[in-house]
Amino acid sequence: METVSRGAYDGVGTHDDVRSHDAVRTASRALATEAVHAGRDDLAGQGLHAPPIDLSTTYPSYDSRGEAARIDAFATTGAEPDGPPVYGRLGNPTVARFEAALARLEGTEAAVAFASGMAALSAVLLARASTGLRHVVAVRPLYGCSDHLLTAGLLGSEVTWTDPAGIADALRPDTGLVLVESPANPTLAEIDLRAVAHACGSVPLLVDNTFATPVLQRPAEQGARLVLHSATKYLGGHGDVLAGVVACDEEFAGRLRQVRFATGGVLHPLAGYLLLRGLSTLPVRVRAASANAAELARRLAADPRVARVHYPSIGGAMVSFEVHGDPHEIIAGVRLITPAVSLGSVDTLIQHPASISHRIVDADDRREAGVSDRLLRLSVGLEDVDDLWADLDGALGERSALAALGA
Repeated sequence: METVSRGAYDGVGTHDDVRSHDAVRTASRALATEAVHAGRDDLAGQGLHAPPIDLSTTYPSYDSRGEAARIDAFATTGAEPDGPPVYGRLGNPTVARFEAALARLEGTEAAVAFASGMAALSAVLLARASTGLRHVVAVRPLYGCSDHLLTAGLLGSEVTWTDPAGIADALRPDTGLVLVESPANPTLAEIDLRAVAHACGSVPLLVDNTFATPVLQRPAEQGARLVLHSATKYLGGHGDVLAGVVACDEEFAGRLRQVRFATGGVLHPLAGYLLLRGLSTLPVRVRAASANAAELARRLAADPRVARVHYPSIGGAMVSFEVHGDPHEIIAGVRLITPAVSLGSVDTLIQHPASISHRIVDADDRREAGVSDRLLRLSVGLEDVDDLWADLDGALGERSALAALGA
């Protein structure tokens, strides 16, 4: 049975009654239990079963002196203001429930949610740059837009690309962050996170955990200070919410809240509600989709029309494979599987990374990172695995078979 250690930060930040209620529940609970109950522990005491959605942008207060003191405290540390909410950019009770729940699942003190995964990564880079630490060490492959954000220096950052073994040598006095993604998008390459964290020394390690989710991997337990999710993917899980989140210690969370307040990359309360609901089924969805993915990976590996299959040792619902034939014909040939970007939904998606998700990465860099022009990325959903295989089999078709034979 998997359990999740409970950190010191157990509340939602804007509800003192939730903090005190959670404080007495200090024992570890199984991951599946936390997924259902984290962020909701105060509901029964309020006579509620489903979490409420607070859509307010502002909140009334007749104590302006008290408001001033709370704003001063936030400006100093980034800590969430005590008492009732103040303004939507400072925080929202519904979003705070999701943040508390995700922190519990990742085993960190806190989490800070944003309007997208890229907004979350941007906030981390800005938080480090604000202290003069603009240099980033990163390992390819990363999600294409993450790669582009670093390479283009859009936020004033400078990046050194290296392999995991070269991280220690790439560090400089002005290095503010080490960034890795494991399993990586789209090749599913895996990294020894504990070894990387050791190589980072005192430099914060950020692990993009979007593909694995806390169901399969909790990077904070292996030494990462920051855990990034495109919450659009598995955390939401139904293809209907755009969001990002960083799980981290309370000190770094304070800096991220200050960046979020200043830049406005806040998460909408309805999105926070959908994400909290998505977490409740996360373990079930990930495990069921992973079983489908493992079976599809097995069948693809045995198929002569497929040149190579990538599937992580930790499992998961993502499969990448290289074909002998034209990958664009396979994209055009699916009928049950949806040809679309993104991933982590209940339905199965397929895309050609070199054309879409990683198109923005320089072609030579892309290929050097293992993203070949014949690579396809499959996000496996919850459909019947035989139906999925029948669709893939039809899309692979006879032309791929002839290509495999060299005809």
